[in-house]
Amino acid sequence: MGDIRRGAAAGRRSSSSDNMTFRRLSRMDSRSLSGIYSYIPTHAAVNINAEAQEEDLRKLNIHYSTLKRQILCYQSSTLGMFPSIGNDQKPSNIARVRESIYCATAAWALSQAYRKIDDDQGKTVELAQTAVKCMRGILFCWFRQADKVEKFKLNQSPDFALHSSFDMVTGDPVYGDQDYPHLQIDVVGLYLLFLVQMIASGLKIVYTTDEVNFIQNLVFYVERAYRTPDYGMWERGSKYYNGSTEVHASSIGIAKAALEAINGVNLFGDQGASWSVIYVDIDAHNRNRTIFESILPRESNSKNIDASLLPTIYWPSFAIHEKHITDRTEDKVLRRLKGKFGIKRFLRDGYRTVLEDKNRTFYRPAEIKTFDGIECEWPMFYIYIIITSIIQGDKKVAERYQKELEPLLIKNNEGVLVPMLYYVPKEELDYRHKHNLHKLPSAEGNTDGVFLWGQSLYFISQLLIHDLLKPGDLDPILRHLPASERPKSMINTRYSTFQVTPPDLVTQVVLIAESARLQQLLATYGIQTQTPHQVEPIQIWSPKELSKAYEYLGINKKLKLTGRPKRPFGVLSTSKIYRVCGQTVLCYPLLFEVSDFYLAQDMSVVLDDLKNDLAFLSSCWKLAGRPTFCMLIRENNIRGPNFPEFLDLLSMFKRGDVDGVRVRVGKLQSMITSACTEHLDFLDTVGDEVFQRFEEKAVTQSFKSLTEIPKLPEILDDGEVLREEDLLFKATWDLVEKYKFTPGIQSRSIILKVLYQREGPDFYINEQKITEKIDKLINKAGVYKEWRAVRLLSSLLGKLVDSLAPSITTILVRGKQVTVGVFGHEEEVIDKPISPGEVKNILYSRCAQYDLLQAVLQQELILGIGKLIAASPELFDGILKIRIGWFIRAIQIEKEQEEGCPIDIHSQSPSDIKEMILQVLVQNIFETDCRTPLQQRQIDGALNRTPKDFYDRVWEILEKTPNGIKLAGYHLPQQPTLSDMTMYELNFSLLVEQMLSKIADPAYRQIIVEAFMVVSTMLKRNPEVTFDQAANMDKIIQDSFEDFQRDKAKDKGSEKQDDMRIFFNTPPNVKHGTTSYITKAVLRTLLEGEIKFVNEEMCHIT
Repeated sequence: MGDIRRGAAAGRRSSSSDNMTFRRLSRMDSRSLSGIYSYIPTHAAVNINAEAQEEDLRKLNIHYSTLKRQILCYQSSTLGMFPSIGNDQKPSNIARVRESIYCATAAWALSQAYRKIDDDQGKTVELAQTAVKCMRGILFCWFRQADKVEKFKLNQSPDFALHSSFDMVTGDPVYGDQDYPHLQIDVVGLYLLFLVQMIASGLKIVYTTDEVNFIQNLVFYVERAYRTPDYGMWERGSKYYNGSTEVHASSIGIAKAALEAINGVNLFGDQGASWSVIYVDIDAHNRNRTIFESILPRESNSKNIDASLLPTIYWPSFAIHEKHITDRTEDKVLRRLKGKFGIKRFLRDGYRTVLEDKNRTFYRPAEIKTFDGIECEWPMFYIYIIITSIIQGDKKVAERYQKELEPLLIKNNEGVLVPMLYYVPKEELDYRHKHNLHKLPSAEGNTDGVFLWGQSLYFISQLLIHDLLKPGDLDPILRHLPASERPKSMINTRYSTFQVTPPDLVTQVVLIAESARLQQLLATYGIQTQTPHQVEPIQIWSPKELSKAYEYLGINKKLKLTGRPKRPFGVLSTSKIYRVCGQTVLCYPLLFEVSDFYLAQDMSVVLDDLKNDLAFLSSCWKLAGRPTFCMLIRENNIRGPNFPEFLDLLSMFKRGDVDGVRVRVGKLQSMITSACTEHLDFLDTVGDEVFQRFEEKAVTQSFKSLTEIPKLPEILDDGEVLREEDLLFKATWDLVEKYKFTPGIQSRSIILKVLYQREGPDFYINEQKITEKIDKLINKAGVYKEWRAVRLLSSLLGKLVDSLAPSITTILVRGKQVTVGVFGHEEEVIDKPISPGEVKNILYSRCAQYDLLQAVLQQELILGIGKLIAASPELFDGILKIRIGWFIRAIQIEKEQEEGCPIDIHSQSPSDIKEMILQVLVQNIFETDCRTPLQQRQIDGALNRTPKDFYDRVWEILEKTPNGIKLAGYHLPQQPTLSDMTMYELNFSLLVEQMLSKIADPAYRQIIVEAFMVVSTMLKRNPEVTFDQAANMDKIIQDSFEDFQRDKAKDKGSEKQDDMRIFFNTPPNVKHGTTSYITKAVLRTLLEGEIKFVNEEMCHIT
């Protein structure tokens, strides 16, 4: 009977399958009928397909039961979110966002697998709705914290971070803003990433325009990940676990991936309206991209490597597709962190070790040393590699890691469970550095509930391994493929789409003349331009108008969200064609905006920046369509001595090549079709009347050549500049009268300085406010190239250049630190990204007291160094701390050597300063032979350059000095330094730099660096030797100098001198060179200390 029933059932299934095939065929449209006979399968093929589908259905039903039993049973019935650990006996009332996302992904993945089944008994929809419920639950919790998102856009403080834990039932916060490490940029990025994946698969998660506006603000939330120190994936901040935050590569990478994924996405799906589209700032994305790539394979300053980079470079983020970078990062993770039982999160990670004190929130100084060698190992990282390998088609790697994972899994009544981690038991602590150290599985994922994060990953991996889920089902937007390999059908023609930079990219250049007479003049030189009137109906906009337009993006009065913060756009954003309220708009870059800062008055700087912008566009453009660069030419640009240089640039445009960058100059109207176009549909309800186009300059007369351009009138100046000290005791009215009859710009600037500092900014001179007088004189001084006066008056008004804060961030993420302050005086270290207001306060508080002009001069250097380190980072090799005041000193030394006399650096033009920065760096590396030893040491010391492996050498010295190192009144202790840090850690290098920064003389600093290298070499060759007392580096140099003086006195019969410059001017590696004297001094110091004898042999110093 049973066989008969089974046969009947099989017959019904076969019949059902045949009917289903017929229904599919009947639904085919007429375009497919031509190949219909090739489509119709034979009866045998239908039977095979039916049997395969039956087998898949059976396997899926098993996975469905597993998912229900192991994961979905712990889902909140109200919010749909999940706890960290699923435990029936001790249910948690705290829902975790990260774990909830992965649990929702597991349910969604199974629903994707069920889609291939004709009769899924409703499971596809059920599982999809389970994922929707969870994703909407997270959205609901964050929705109620919209005020935090609004504050965070302006101030990336942990106090304004979205929470990562909520009450399972109500969605209320369970921890205070300062009671938990909520600031985790990667969690928000992960949510946005999976939101896009699920919407692409057809799920309806976002329901209202309020929710669309909120998600747009979540994009603003993650856009500044590159400059936001957070607590990272492990919610611990720095590895010292002392409550401090730091910039994490994993957070930046996941944010970058989220920005790429969500750009141009319609949150209502394919049928959505134009107001449900999400926009991304391409310049913010590029900053995240470049900084992410520059940090890898490092995770942060304190974590040289971290397992959190695996889910960043691989599934689910696929944040980078440059194979050499991903291979290098993966290799470092596996080489440094992989163990027998999984992968460590990072070195000296004390989490869940038996030695961790669970009664304290944070660790004590040096405590992390106790966790060295006993870090827990996490099997779930193997699963990330398995999933990624299957998606990328590398089955061998997937099988290898599946084989390594199998013995780590726990099999019990719940089925197969993934332990959270494996830890070293107490009885094994004495063998902590053994390679095959035995470890035990944690109770989580074993006897004390289900570790839902790891279990969700394992569930997804098994669907892939059993071929029930295809890579395209888990990654509908094809993140795993480089943009160049994704189908062209995925390119959105209405909104910008991320692509790779084409090797033959051509930058379109549109030349816009400010006036018709300027156009005529340029035409006489063969330069064809257009005026704003001639490009109509296309409008030319200022970048400020574009910023104003984007301020309407994401506005929601009900949620009190104000939209995009008022920040300027970079050259990538201004190189797109915009469609605004039926109008076509092109913006000129910020470079051509009339600036309040004086750099724009130096045409050489403007032209150099223009070339840099074009080079930047050619290397960083990653959108479909060509970039369109709008060069706005003003009449002021052709005045002055730089006009020939200006013409040379325009002739390069005509040739189609600007320093190796391919360009095409033409009429704007002809470039629209090949340009990258962005439709700003969110402005349809605003109207274009609120925006102001760039208007053509009205002129009454034209000029045919340069000879007709009005010349600058000569200033009748006797050449004698007033001295400030002579004016301090004069009465105010005397100074006002003197100002009237003083023609010289320099003298006038000094009079205004005295008046401004005495009377304040509200003082009037001849019915004009003194600040207006100063501004006018700044402009005049700039025209006459009186740069000292320009800098003095700009400093007086507290001027701040645009893009200063991003330049500092660019330097910081290269693993450097920045200090500002006048050489020889107290400096302030900038070790994390700060706002423009904070930069201004630091600059003027540190510089104004000692040298007011350096408050603006140092801004020039920060800008120049920021651009240079981004383009040529190799010039800064060996320079960890960029001390701006000392950098200025290096430039002065270099120029004084060239000129043979002291120079006034404040009188140099901004373009000269920019050139000097490059010159001092290049000559410091490639042209050292032309300098004396003293000059070389002065410049090396002023630049803070150190030899290769220098910080590693200092670490080795510290290991041999129980009482630490003393230098310039600073004591670097052996403990807790060696316990808190590791040799290759960036924070240790920064600590050494902190010690070296106590030295006031650049040449002396460099001699000290040489001394460290000598000490390290001697200790390495003689491992039996240690320092009995603290290694006093000042005493070593002093002893060396005294030996040097004695030898000099013997040779020349001269008396001893206290001036060490003769010693500093002695070559190092020659007979009677500095190295030989330092070696003798170190030898004496070592012989005075403790010497260990090995094998009873007498020690010998080599």
